[in-house]
Amino acid sequence: MANNAQSATAGLSLAEIAARLAGVVPVEVVGDGACRVTKAGALEDAQPGQIAFLANPKYRTYLRKTRASAVILSPKMATELPSGMAALLTPNPYLCYAHVVALLNPPLRKPPGIHPAATVEAGAQIPASCHVGAGAWIGSGAMLGERVEIHANAMIGEQVAIGADSVVYPGVSIYAGCRIGARAIIHSGAVIGADGFGFAPEGGEGRWIKIQQTGSVVVGDDVEIGANTTIDRGAIADTVIGDGVKIDNQIQVAHNCVIGEHSVIAGCAGIAGSARIGHHCAIGGGARIAGHLAIAPHTEISGGTAVTRSIREAGQYTAVYPLARHEDWLKNAALLRRLEQMSKRLSALEHGSVDGACPANDEETGEGT
Repeated sequence: MANNAQSATAGLSLAEIAARLAGVVPVEVVGDGACRVTKAGALEDAQPGQIAFLANPKYRTYLRKTRASAVILSPKMATELPSGMAALLTPNPYLCYAHVVALLNPPLRKPPGIHPAATVEAGAQIPASCHVGAGAWIGSGAMLGERVEIHANAMIGEQVAIGADSVVYPGVSIYAGCRIGARAIIHSGAVIGADGFGFAPEGGEGRWIKIQQTGSVVVGDDVEIGANTTIDRGAIADTVIGDGVKIDNQIQVAHNCVIGEHSVIAGCAGIAGSARIGHHCAIGGGARIAGHLAIAPHTEISGGTAVTRSIREAGQYTAVYPLARHEDWLKNAALLRRLEQMSKRLSALEHGSVDGACPANDEETGEGT
């Protein structure tokens, strides 16, 4: 742990960074390769000793003003580099920046061992390289891979399997029988494997009978799950999260959903039961996907969009009503409610009839046309 902290403090030279990124991302050092950086900073307010990046040309004005010691940018922007400034040239500056930040900020691993205040039930398999924090509970039959970290007050249910190098942060609950792949990151408050919302109506009495949820949750390798996100176990088949999926905070994934490899889902999205999201999809914050729908691979769904039908062809889809002053919104809403009547009137006019007249005022809003 001391070595990691020392590495982060001492920083790295540009030549060292380029050497470590060889074979990962293409990088060319321009200027002083011995230039040393200790942390990353935003282009507009970076300080000496920091490295910044320029990915969007519209921020090029900051390049002339930055105090950063070095900049990551594309080769076509190299002509605008201030005289004497060192740089890393790469086709994808943002991706390179992500790798550089990781090099400058190596994770501080928890020391191996089981805290005396943790509870480990009989039959749990915990390698000596694992860390189990205070107040954590590990159920019987649970299996942890090498170097897994279970932080304070996390709950790992019976027969749960967690792959090597995964990190489970404080307060996470993983219910019995769930399977988590290698190198997973699960943030505080996430709940994996709670019962799906399954109830059957009983007769005409308005009562609901719980349907036992007998499936599990299967999470692939290299998945990150945000704080307070919930992923429900399947009703019969498993809920499946593919390799490389990144799920933001406060997201609901209902029972029997399947999320394809390397898809990303932004905060507060809600995915109803049995929806199938293809691989490499991007779902914006607050989007809602109805149950039993299929989303084609490589689909982008804009934030706040309500998806009520399957998407069979990749592309970007948006269904967000634009922001407007309230009085304007009322008028537009009134027009939208009358679209069917207006369509019928237009059709009638096209056929020489004037039937199907549209009312002058909306009864609900009181707004006229």
